Amino acid sequence: MTAGFPLARRCAVAALLLFSISSTARAQTEAARKLTWHPLEFAILRYNDDAPKSWNIYHSDKMGVLLVRLWKRYLLVNVQDQEVYDIDPQTIKVSGDSVEWSYADRPPKPIDTPDWRERNVGTMDRVRFRLGKDGHFLELQLPLAPNGRPVY
Repeated sequence: MTAGFPLARRCAVAALLLFSISSTARAQTEAARKLTWHPLEFAILRYNDDAPKSWNIYHSDKMGVLLVRLWKRYLLVNVQDQEVYDIDPQTIKVSGDSVEWSYADRPPKPIDTPDWRERNVGTMDRVRFRLGKDGHFLELQLPLAPNGRPVY
C-alpha cells in the first residue's frame, strides 16, 4: 500500500505540470492571435487642429484601446493607461473596412505623449495629446452612448 502512494503523488505532480504548461502555451497563442479591428463610427480625428486627408480609428473587443491610422502610420492608443505605441504598418493586414493586428506585435516602449488631456464634452469623449516632446498634437473625439459610457 505504501508503494502506491508515491506513485499517485508523482502522477498528480506530473498532471499539474502538464496543466501549467498547456495554460502557458494557450496564453501565448492568445497573444499571437490576430484580432479584427472594426472602424469606429462617428469618431473624429484632428491633427494640429486640422482634419487630415487620410485617417481612421478602429476598435476591438478590448475597451479603451484604439488603433488609429493617420496617413500610412498606425498608432495603438490605450486611453486608460494614457499610452501610445507606434505600430509597424507591415504587421497590419487590411481586409475591407476592418484590419487585423495582434497585440504580440506591439513595441516594448510607448511614444512619449506629454500634454495628455481627456475631457467629456457631452456626447463625445475628447482625448488630446502631443506626439513626442515637441511633436504635433493629435485629438480623438470618440462617441459616447446615451448613458455616457464609451461605445468602443
